[in-house]
Amino acid sequence: MAKREAVTASPGAGADDRLIELTRRLAAIVAELGLSEIEVESAGTRLRVQRTAAPVAPVVQAMPATIASTPATTVDPAIVADVAAPSTITVEAPMVGTFYRASAPTADPFVREGDVVKEGQILCIIEAMKLMNEIESKAAGRIVKILVENGQPVEYGQPLFLVEPPR
Repeated sequence: MAKREAVTASPGAGADDRLIELTRRLAAIVAELGLSEIEVESAGTRLRVQRTAAPVAPVVQAMPATIASTPATTVDPAIVADVAAPSTITVEAPMVGTFYRASAPTADPFVREGDVVKEGQILCIIEAMKLMNEIESKAAGRIVKILVENGQPVEYGQPLFLVEPPR
């Protein structure tokens, strides 16, 4: 993590111990303040501590075979406002996770645009920490628009569906 680049010291074990202690303190300061490097020079001794990025192992997630890997998209609130009539109800994500329209990759989706739903009917699943959470409609009505693609990550409060209540 931290490396000594240039050290000039007088001979003796006491000087080495002080340099080691100073190096540790500088490394702690670099980490605490989020610096990339720090250099100190005093009494003919120059010490430089540089933080290097540790190699990061790639994260591999198993996705259902029928879901294509696509970049994450977020829904612009202005677009939702344009699509949503004043009387529509927005169903929002109650948590962060992955949005799924069906219970399994080969199963039919819970709802499609144009479907009539009842209050409490399951609209989708959001997977969070390997738990499948069923998201229910908060009102009866017709699904006007599905705002998220299958398999996409969603954020807390992100609009998922627009439901038009019965007249």
